[in-house]
Amino acid sequence: MKKEFAVIGLGRFGGSIVRELAKQGLEVMAIDNKEERVNEYSMIASHAVMGDTTDESVLKSLGIRNFDHVIVAIGDDIQASILTTLILKELGVQNITVKAQNDYHEKVLLKIGADTVVHPERDMGRRIAHKLNSNSILDYLELSDKHSIVEIVAGEGLVGHTIIELDIRARYGINIVAIKRGDEINVSPQASEMILKNDILIVIGADSDINRFEKKLMSI
Repeated sequence: MKKEFAVIGLGRFGGSIVRELAKQGLEVMAIDNKEERVNEYSMIASHAVMGDTTDESVLKSLGIRNFDHVIVAIGDDIQASILTTLILKELGVQNITVKAQNDYHEKVLLKIGADTVVHPERDMGRRIAHKLNSNSILDYLELSDKHSIVEIVAGEGLVGHTIIELDIRARYGINIVAIKRGDEINVSPQASEMILKNDILIVIGADSDINRFEKKLMSI
């Protein structure tokens, strides 16, 4: 059976999640306390309803506990975000993802039971900063404060060598988890795989190790 999602808060972040889930053919209920936003998503989401999610009776009437995943994307009202998350937890929602405004907000959300906390503006800022700072990094996804997955264009010094010859794991402490070659992606490439011109390496590791590897690429 398809998973059912509910998105609370239909600003830019919440709205983009609703659009993407709907595009994937998934069941998604869009919830906001502003009528104009609800009307905007009435033809996009499976259901679009107006309601105050800081009111427990409203969430109960929507059958919120029956959803597989609830995303709390409330904008600037931190109090509403926290109260909504607390009620969702008390109602027994299994998976709760919440947008945080700052680190203090995140700490509170985690203490009251949010399963995942995201900082979309901060994370996007970091991704853009990494891409602007390097000619070889194409994309950047933070896994934790110290670890990331990065797409790196293979430098000239790597082309024509196999993964085992380069010995990247031993030398830099990072792993090549996939190689993008044109429209194809080779997941978990063999040690005998040769790096070709224009290959994009998808690597995972500690940020410090990835930075060392990327600097080495720039010096080749």
